[in-house]
Amino acid sequence: TGAIVQALSSGQNVKLGAMADAFRDNLDRCYRKIYSAEFQDWSTDEVKDMRPLIDVPEEHKFDGFDGYKKVIPLCDVVVIATPPGFRPIHFEEAVKQGKHVFMEKPVAVDAPGVRRVLAAAEEAKKKKLNVVVGLQRHYQKIYTEWVERLHNGVIGDITHARVYWNSAGVWVRERQPGQTEMEYQMRNWYYFNWLCGDHITEQHIHNLDVGNWVKQGTPVRASGMGGRQVRNGKDHGEIFDHHFVEYTYPSGAVVASQCRHQPDTMRRVSEFFQGTKGTVSTAGDSVEMKGWDGSTIFERRGKDDPNPYQVEHIKLFESIRNGVVISNAENGAKSTMTAILGRMATYSGKVVKWDEAMQSNLALVPDNLTWDSPAPVTPNAEGWYDIPTPGKSIVL
Repeated sequence: TGAIVQALSSGQNVKLGAMADAFRDNLDRCYRKIYSAEFQDWSTDEVKDMRPLIDVPEEHKFDGFDGYKKVIPLCDVVVIATPPGFRPIHFEEAVKQGKHVFMEKPVAVDAPGVRRVLAAAEEAKKKKLNVVVGLQRHYQKIYTEWVERLHNGVIGDITHARVYWNSAGVWVRERQPGQTEMEYQMRNWYYFNWLCGDHITEQHIHNLDVGNWVKQGTPVRASGMGGRQVRNGKDHGEIFDHHFVEYTYPSGAVVASQCRHQPDTMRRVSEFFQGTKGTVSTAGDSVEMKGWDGSTIFERRGKDDPNPYQVEHIKLFESIRNGVVISNAENGAKSTMTAILGRMATYSGKVVKWDEAMQSNLALVPDNLTWDSPAPVTPNAEGWYDIPTPGKSIVL
């Protein structure tokens, strides 16, 4: 819903013409929210009614697992904001049909899905299709400013970093009477790896992406630990509530990563980089860059900067109209794989190498799902799901 409002708010003569969701009630709820929304025109600051930008007749509303095949032909630009497990097949289809794409992060939940996205990304380039991935820090002015300074060497070579996504967690959708196992998992999708990929993939990808951006590459291996201490009910499915991972990059530099979903604990969503000449630390919309002598190299608050979630949509539609091509899919796939690599390390308790992780054929998402398909994971007789166990779980 939010992504569509931002697309319609881009000031680029965009309209909403077709919609699809696995569940019709979700589609209808989304439509009502958009239809009743107002938006602030980014170029004039004028508050406008969203309704003139909506033209979705009933015959352009689709539900079910195959709804994406029906909605894509009706669009010039496709917004893929489904649960992450479905994004590889939806992206493949959009590229096959020659559509420009905005795709949320992460772009997959397993290595086979990442490889599918990378292959489709190559096809998108050949077809000169724009693909923007919702790693919005690349469209956030303050981030582009300080990362460019790092790449220009203002704090020297990066030797160590710490990245964080520590918060209280997200929503839970409890099992309802009469639901099949498949419907329950689809509606409570955050807690099942075939749909979400665990919160290290679904949320912490933002900070891991910044780590790759600064290091201008991907890690060669990862090791770590994690588990469930607080979020451990039946409706919490199979994912962990905390992860700690050490990512080692080709230079030997380490990015230490931590993420957790635990209420009443330290909240921190930020990054810290240590170089041979100084440090950089971020906090929300601010950044501080210091030399080792304590001097301030650069500091700024970006609270008045343009909203990066809006900017990425503006840039997408500007690029389409100007005949330019934005290609975010490869970066999105590699940052997704970085998060998956960390999950493999915490679930297994082993050192996992990038190359072997990328070659993994362990697919979490079955092909050709229908409402009659068995759920990819099933609970035991008491309603509990198998939880990954370090030293025992197979991750490759």
